[in-house]
Amino acid sequence: MFDLDGTVYLGEHLLPGAGAVIEAVRGANRSVLYLTNKPLDPSATYAAKLTRLGIPTTPDEVISSLDAMVGYLKERHPGTSVLCVSEPLLVDTLNRHGFTVLTAADAEHADVVVVSFDRTFDYAKLHAAFRAVTAGAAIVATNPDRYCPTPEGGLPDCAAMLAAIEACTGATAEAVVGKPSPWMAATILARLGLPADQVLIVGDRLETDVAMAVTAGIDVALVLSGATDRAAAGLADPPPTYVLDSIAHLVTGEIV
Repeated sequence: MFDLDGTVYLGEHLLPGAGAVIEAVRGANRSVLYLTNKPLDPSATYAAKLTRLGIPTTPDEVISSLDAMVGYLKERHPGTSVLCVSEPLLVDTLNRHGFTVLTAADAEHADVVVVSFDRTFDYAKLHAAFRAVTAGAAIVATNPDRYCPTPEGGLPDCAAMLAAIEACTGATAEAVVGKPSPWMAATILARLGLPADQVLIVGDRLETDVAMAVTAGIDVALVLSGATDRAAAGLADPPPTYVLDSIAHLVTGEIV
């Protein structure tokens, strides 16, 4: 399992060695999937981007926090009405899976407020979420990331929207389903059809990639090409299975 942002690519450019490493892993008859907490695009868009960058990929090879969200809601809140603090993709996804997505005008009738990375977040959305939660709705979020890495330095991510809603309501999200949650780990293992001890996750974040892998009993290679530097890696508790300067060292064995 390869994380995407900060591991395989950054912005519109593959990180050095990524293409060759993934080709080598596939050439060794290993299953390859890609994992992202970013809920802004459908799997087909990530697959098209990887293909455009030189790594042929199909949509079913990409798992995002949207997949984990659908699984969580179907198990814990089947048939419920939801209010989304999100961009349109999440609304469309939940509608497609049979959930009733309410507008802000009906916020008080929501059973669950689903919070996501939202570049259109504003006071009106915050107020609607406040009304829903104070009327009794639960809060569920797609991912815990504080920021999304970009070549320009990053964008505030889902944790910022969630913090605003929790601050004004005094409530706490009952689940954050993306990495490092067990919901995301279960989604990965189900898609691969493999037990945890036959999987390796490659990612760049201690608080998501490494934490999820360690909790789920999955080996993890931390790469220092994204959100984590060598000093932070050395202080990790629990530590990752492997530490690599970059994805390029995955097959050369240059482990720190």
